[in-house]
Amino acid sequence: MKSFREIIQNGGVGVMRTDTLYGLVCDAHNPHAVERIYRIKQRDLLKPVLILVANLEQIASFDITLTPTMKKHLDQYWPGKVSIILPANDTSVNTHYIHKGTGGIAFRIPDDAELRNLLLEVGPLIAPSANPEGQPPARTIAEAMDYFGDHVDYYMDGGDITDTRPSKIIRITATLDIDVIREYL
Repeated sequence: MKSFREIIQNGGVGVMRTDTLYGLVCDAHNPHAVERIYRIKQRDLLKPVLILVANLEQIASFDITLTPTMKKHLDQYWPGKVSIILPANDTSVNTHYIHKGTGGIAFRIPDDAELRNLLLEVGPLIAPSANPEGQPPARTIAEAMDYFGDHVDYYMDGGDITDTRPSKIIRITATLDIDVIREYL
């Protein structure tokens, strides 16, 4: 059987526990794998996705320019359960499949050291919640399997999730304004 790393690096899709919920994950640099997640999840094609990254260097691979002042702001929130929407380069064809023309890309550096190490190994992962659009997020790997069956290439069991709150979401603009989009529920 192939490892999680091999599956992801070959364009596969997996389900794994993130630092908040179970996520439907794939290589964030692979537009075909990202499109596949949209189909599996039955996600609105205009709705952007979150990217889990291990560090600020991985953010730069998405044509995001981080100023020293912006980095100071990010250090206040990361690592942690806060997803931050950063200004995207709307003219970049390399990232349109992620930001969907919204002008921003959401990133999170998880607090979980094991997850950050996995992200260093496999690279940035998109990670929308593991559920079909409109259904509650999977709280167990069994629930995720019930949702997706053999449409997913790899299931990584991370135990039961009792707290199903998604991450807090904030937006940092190019002028360094900070807007809270979603508080913890």
